[in-house]
Amino acid sequence: MGSASVHLAVQICCNNEFKANAAFVKGSPRFGNKPLCCPARRRFSSSATRIIPRASSATAVEDGSNGDTDTIPTPKVIIDLDSDPDATVVEITFGDRLGALLDTMNALKNLGLNVVKANVFLDSSGKHNKFAITKADTGRKVDDPEVLEAIRLTVINNLLQYHPESSSQLAMGVAFGVDPPKQQVDVDIATHISVFDDGPDRSLLLVETADRPGLLVDLVKIITDINVNVESGEFDTEGLLAKAKFHVSYKGKAIIKPLQQVLANSLRYFLRRPTTEEASF
Repeated sequence: MGSASVHLAVQICCNNEFKANAAFVKGSPRFGNKPLCCPARRRFSSSATRIIPRASSATAVEDGSNGDTDTIPTPKVIIDLDSDPDATVVEITFGDRLGALLDTMNALKNLGLNVVKANVFLDSSGKHNKFAITKADTGRKVDDPEVLEAIRLTVINNLLQYHPESSSQLAMGVAFGVDPPKQQVDVDIATHISVFDDGPDRSLLLVETADRPGLLVDLVKIITDINVNVESGEFDTEGLLAKAKFHVSYKGKAIIKPLQQVLANSLRYFLRRPTTEEASF
């Protein structure tokens, strides 16, 4: 794995868009030093849609269609480090409204990444655009949490720009969209954390919570701060929610039950009370 990581900054621009800016620095938390493996997929799924008013913006569509119906599908952005041993897979779904996403691919290239493969497939949930991404300088898959978060925010930024109606379905739409979500997610209710044994050498950590910018980086930092290694995983943005699946270990072994409880409690405390100040103790 490369030695450089990326420092991510989210900037609010004068036209109410956000941009993910990346500058290479050293020393940030990252996924573990072990080779990334490809276990059987356990994909989070959701088929929910909401009937809401259409956004009024006339922003151009990125080689796709705004659609002729008022049923707004749930946008989904999946960052997958499990399914391909040589590349990070990014999957974007927004019903059948997405086109070729050429601007999104160009934006990813501006982050110092190569899109080595792209394909589209259809199923009952809509059109799925998938990109296989590697680092431009090394040709290796992306495993740095801050680069992965920059990828996620870049994709969501383009969704908001070219499909403004998606803002009513995305947490980022609160600050950056033309039509913010009608209801906010209660983080206390939405947060669910589970840890399971996944063989003798690792455990499986599942996290579901309200989405927000920087969440992926924060999750990995909390995990690594208690000396738990994050080997690989998947991070899904589904509308207002974020769902993470991490393969984790402690000193090359599965996490024992007491440490599983410490891990779950640490994540639960941070996610449910992210603004608690040290001075309050």
